[in-house]
Amino acid sequence: MVDHARARKLAERIKVLVAEALERAVKDPDLGFVTITDVRVTPDLQHASIFYTVWGSDEDKARSAEIIEKNRGRIRGEVGRNLSIRLTPTIEFITDVVPETAAHMTDLLAEAQRRDEQVAKLAQNAQPAGDANPYKEPRKHEDIDDADDEDGE
Repeated sequence: MVDHARARKLAERIKVLVAEALERAVKDPDLGFVTITDVRVTPDLQHASIFYTVWGSDEDKARSAEIIEKNRGRIRGEVGRNLSIRLTPTIEFITDVVPETAAHMTDLLAEAQRRDEQVAKLAQNAQPAGDANPYKEPRKHEDIDDADDEDGE
């Protein structure tokens, strides 16, 4: 039977342990400012996907990813020593793109707001291209009576 609550609790514990392992066990000075954003554990508790972000340039991110991958076994060992389960899950590090996507969305929303403001400024002084009311109005009841009188009825 699959226990999703246990998998979520284990994921939270792994998140903390990986952050501590990166701080204590990985001694490389080139490792950038790494943040563990999320951990997802399969329901059978055999595999953990660890999502992380790195603060800095693309070169810093690439170098940090290389260092993390090189030390994956050491990090898994640290996690295994501190978990109270029979089998240590395999771990996979995945670069989290949510912050970059969110920043891009913020930029797009700011651009849309700027364009909306430009359109609003143009609309303030705009004049209709044709008549003031370009729509054909339905005939009024009085107009119909006048048309009938002209026909002689």
